Amino acid sequence: MSVTLSIDNRAFGKQLTSSISRLNNQTQILNSIFIKNKPLKKRFEELKKEMINEFLLHPVTKEILSGPGAPNISGTLRGYGNLFSFIGFNKGDKPISPIIKLLEQTVMNISRANPRGVINLNITIPSNRDIFAVTPMPWATGLSWAQRIEQGMPGFGEYLNKSSSSSRSSTGLQTQNDIRSGGFSNTPYVSSFIKKWQDIFTNIHKQ
Repeated sequence: MSVTLSIDNRAFGKQLTSSISRLNNQTQILNSIFIKNKPLKKRFEELKKEMINEFLLHPVTKEILSGPGAPNISGTLRGYGNLFSFIGFNKGDKPISPIIKLLEQTVMNISRANPRGVINLNITIPSNRDIFAVTPMPWATGLSWAQRIEQGMPGFGEYLNKSSSSSRSSTGLQTQNDIRSGGFSNTPYVSSFIKKWQDIFTNIHKQ
């Protein structure tokens, strides 16, 4: 997902106007643009770090990172068991790592200023589809566990949270019959997160 901004020099103050004619290259322009008294590049890196930290602190992320013995802090399983064993990850899997890798690839590029002092700023962040593509269900090709967190996941009625050597995760089993009523509780995850940060980066000159 690319967020492209067309920004004139007035949005960033007079310091850019005075330097365009003699310092018209990406490095110098980035060093000439300030947001809240900080260089644009530094502010971008701060926001990128904040974005990744926010994702790491999401209850779903924290629960999965905690592995097969975690409590259900996300509330998706009504407090029973945990997402790691319910989804069926193998013990030792690191399902969050591909998402963090994508978020770390968020980049910013800036064009040289044209004769009117207009520059184009392009910030590329992963899309929902990018994240869904790297979060496959361990037991169903073509399905994304990250997407199913938002849309719902079957099998909660047959899910048994119990230590077992035959379990992929070591603590999750599927019974042949329902052992409880109710279902999986959908919760906002990737889609709302990406939308929020698209908006933030689109308005980086206001951050």
